[in-house]
Amino acid sequence: MLFRSPVPAVEGIEVSLYLIGDAGAPADSGEPVLQALRTDLLAHPGEKLVVFLGDNIYPTGMPEADDPDRAEAERRILDQIQVVLDGGARGVFIPGNHDWQKGGTDGWWRVYRQMEYVTRHGPDVEVLPRNGCPGPVARDVGSRLRLIILDTQWYLHGGPKPGAWSSCQVRSPDALGDSLRAEVARAGNREVIIATHHPLQSNGPHGGHFTAKQHIFPLTEGASWAWLPLPIIGSLYPLSRQSGISSQDQSSGNNKRMVAAFDSAFAGQPPLVYAAGHEHHLEVLEGESAGYLLVSGAGIYHHASSTAWRDNTRFAAEEAGYMRLDVLRSGAIRLAVVTVDGTGRGTEAFSLYLQHRGQTDGE
Repeated sequence: MLFRSPVPAVEGIEVSLYLIGDAGAPADSGEPVLQALRTDLLAHPGEKLVVFLGDNIYPTGMPEADDPDRAEAERRILDQIQVVLDGGARGVFIPGNHDWQKGGTDGWWRVYRQMEYVTRHGPDVEVLPRNGCPGPVARDVGSRLRLIILDTQWYLHGGPKPGAWSSCQVRSPDALGDSLRAEVARAGNREVIIATHHPLQSNGPHGGHFTAKQHIFPLTEGASWAWLPLPIIGSLYPLSRQSGISSQDQSSGNNKRMVAAFDSAFAGQPPLVYAAGHEHHLEVLEGESAGYLLVSGAGIYHHASSTAWRDNTRFAAEEAGYMRLDVLRSGAIRLAVVTVDGTGRGTEAFSLYLQHRGQTDGE
């Protein structure tokens, strides 16, 4: 049964942290999810930080200035920037695999161009980590949260990227886990929120879940009207994904190594939340190496991916929307999952007060 906790008065909220991913193709006629986010931001007068969890510019990041697709790429990320600024908030944009040109050879430069473009719009919006580095980058939010930001696509990227010769704090995949462990330890009494693009665990296509429709009518993945039954041929694509053919899926060797490194880094001092996008739906999972695994990659309307409920699922929806963490002045932290309809109306579909293991229910 889904649970909704009492809604706190806005004056009792110290800071609100918004988590929205895969918002990189907003409708040019007005994106419903961004409309709902703007309304939400204006309704919260306190400190606000919006974290975009990657894939900020579909389909392949920010091209060069003379590229014919440049104007549309700028429009897509400017729509997101404008919502943040209109709402009186600060914004952080984390690169995802699409921002890295889906693993292409120009990926690093496209992330760099995105950073340059966002930086032009003032100090309240930024791309983190900077310069294509992996992080981790720590930002304190209010008096109780520490946000630790990672670029997981840097770990998975097969093309050019800053490495041993660079000025990045971390220059090799092996060093990322050690640096992450140290950054979590430095948080002290603050609650740690990890924000990045790729989930530790999810129950969508990247986590190996495919529906019967995807097996039998595979062409609908590219065109919603293409209901041509291909029951045997159609299964080849899901099966290849489940076998680990793509580094973007949790079944791949590189992805497994990354998750294992992060799990090891969190051992002994698990963060309260690990938040990611990548899957185009909304999931709240109880975690092992982190208290809660949030998947919030539903940042544009009509772009939802399938999901499944597992033993550790607290909430899952194949709908557009985003998540919000409200830190109350009392110290309690409340998670709200907001789903959005085609008119831009947001509805709080699920909420709960976050607890560390061993705590009792309640604030």
